[in-house]
Amino acid sequence: MTLADSEIEYIEGILGREMNELEEGMLDVMFSEHCSYKSSRPFLRAFPTEGENIILGPGDDAGLVSVTDKYALAVGMESHNHPSAIEPYGGAGTGIGGILRDIISMGAMPIALLDSLRFGPLEDEKSRYLFEHVVKGISDYGNRVGVPTVAGEIEFDESFRTNPLVNVMCVGLVEKDKIVRAEAPNIGDVFLLMGGTTGRDGIHGVTFASEELTSDSETEDRPAVQVADPFTKKRVLEASLEIMEKINVSGVKDLGGGGLTCCISELVDSSSNGALVDLRAIPLRETGMTPYEIMLSESQERMVFVINPDDVKLAQEICDKHEITSSVIGEVIEGDNMIISDEGEELANLPTILLADPPSIDRPIAEVPEDTQKIELKEPGVYQSLPKLLSSPNIASKQWVYKQYDHEVQVRTVVKPGDDAAVLRIDENTAIALTTDSNTIHTKLSPFDGAAGCVAEAIRNVISMGATPYAVVDCLNFGNPETPEILWQFKTAIEGMSLVAEKFDAPVISGNVSFYNETEGIKINPTPAVGVIGVEDIENIRTMDFKNEGDKIILIGKTYDELTGSEYHRTIHNIEVGTAPRIRIEDEVANGKTVLKLIDEDADKNITAVHDVSAGGLAVAISEMVIKSGLGCEVNIVDDELDKIQLLYSESHGRYLMTVKADAVDDIMAKIDVEAQVIGEVKGTSLNINDHEFSFEDLNDAYHGVIEKYMA
Repeated sequence: MTLADSEIEYIEGILGREMNELEEGMLDVMFSEHCSYKSSRPFLRAFPTEGENIILGPGDDAGLVSVTDKYALAVGMESHNHPSAIEPYGGAGTGIGGILRDIISMGAMPIALLDSLRFGPLEDEKSRYLFEHVVKGISDYGNRVGVPTVAGEIEFDESFRTNPLVNVMCVGLVEKDKIVRAEAPNIGDVFLLMGGTTGRDGIHGVTFASEELTSDSETEDRPAVQVADPFTKKRVLEASLEIMEKINVSGVKDLGGGGLTCCISELVDSSSNGALVDLRAIPLRETGMTPYEIMLSESQERMVFVINPDDVKLAQEICDKHEITSSVIGEVIEGDNMIISDEGEELANLPTILLADPPSIDRPIAEVPEDTQKIELKEPGVYQSLPKLLSSPNIASKQWVYKQYDHEVQVRTVVKPGDDAAVLRIDENTAIALTTDSNTIHTKLSPFDGAAGCVAEAIRNVISMGATPYAVVDCLNFGNPETPEILWQFKTAIEGMSLVAEKFDAPVISGNVSFYNETEGIKINPTPAVGVIGVEDIENIRTMDFKNEGDKIILIGKTYDELTGSEYHRTIHNIEVGTAPRIRIEDEVANGKTVLKLIDEDADKNITAVHDVSAGGLAVAISEMVIKSGLGCEVNIVDDELDKIQLLYSESHGRYLMTVKADAVDDIMAKIDVEAQVIGEVKGTSLNINDHEFSFEDLNDAYHGVIEKYMA
């Protein structure tokens, strides 16, 4: 049991008695960090959560954002870090399963998956093993269920050697009048449990996720990892959508962390009602299971529907048709308690608010000062550094990953993996741009600017595709919150993220917190993984590849001396010190809105390509445009305040590269009232950047096949 003495005292003070074993287990999981957010809730309130296009912010299984008059998107993001460290294939698969169920619970059909992954260096055999099997777990599960994995991002760093991060985002489409919530408003409605049966897998999964890993975790905690079953999930998805189409359900919720205890208590607590659960009615996979095991099991592929008793027959007929188990396991009752019974014998009786809303913890915070010392390094030449940078696994092509994913299924994908964001068609006029992003070095060095930059970079990615950012989701991955410095990182990161989300009118509508990402004192780099949803007219879609010889290249935004924390420093000099690039929020917003306005007014398609500048700086961004298109360019970038290394590799925020047809460049430049300059022209088949020439073959060979060589 992980309940603290103070929590036991608090609980028994409310109950006026001691807990029995079952009640102790139920409260143990609900008071866990994973379920209760007891360390993070006070800080999460800083996020902006409401906006013009937002239907539902945080608090349900997923957020909801309006994209057309008819349709909304259900969007969520979850972590499955500890399970993936122990059993990477199953851990990643059940992570996908959990986020799919969250989307289905809103009445939505899942249409896209994205991932945000972190591993140790690929030189390390264990890191390669984890990487290979996490990718396979995501691939197999998503492909078998029939939901495309359309985008994502990956980083390899020493800090993730023993603590990989597996964050997954899912987007679902739902007609606005068919949205369902996780609630139980009607006394007398019943709980219909359907899907997979309940077994002993995943017991204490949430408490396992709420403590640090150890060197013994791989053997001791393996039973806490749930077992994935994508084939059952496919049937559950189809049956769930059919039930919601044919029955006026009162509420729906999936069974994830905390199992039945969490699901039922949160359903009724949201409606200020009580619940009666009959243990004997729960379909079991194994014999001899105790009440404790049944109520804490996190067996996968299970959903609970709250329906009128008159609709049970039809709901079960639908389940039978899809060959999945279903059973009425209880009912919504008056009062505010959750009662567990066995053939009329009361085994547990707990206030739902105690289960669903444990008190937060006021933990100590200690600020970590930034390292502002100047760094003097012997810089190699551009000829040596650019190919090496393009060959970094953090920059190089991720084709080895996404070629394993089916990104064509459901035939919505307009722009496929490999660009700044994926683009999916919603209807004949509307598309959505989806991306995930994070910069962990920046966040480690400067939590405010680093985390703000994670949101800003994700927003730049959807803007580069021609889409207006509508909403943000996140997975906040940090170390032990009982360490004051870690909690300060967390608090400060949220402040930075909130600033950018608010200024772009892109509220945070859903998310997840994953603490305790440490192993015996080894901490991960703080990782605020950010997903952004953008909406656009299909005619406005742009991509990063050069299109035509003679097009002019425009740089929007200003470059500063901000090499520290860059991929250049990590790859070329093997250092992660200094301060992160600063967020200049007024410039960031102005530059982004300028790009969107130019695209929106570009009826003649004179703007032919757009690409944001991020990891690796200008030199890498321009190289990616060359590699993607097979067309070369000649670029000359001048700034008297910067040397050539700073100019080419600084990761200053707020910058975009744009190509424009030659006869339209004067007109386009006249419309730009932010920092911008014409820096070159698309021509030839090589990259000539500030008089340094690289053949297409040299760039292409450096960029492609890097991960493949490690994984051969």
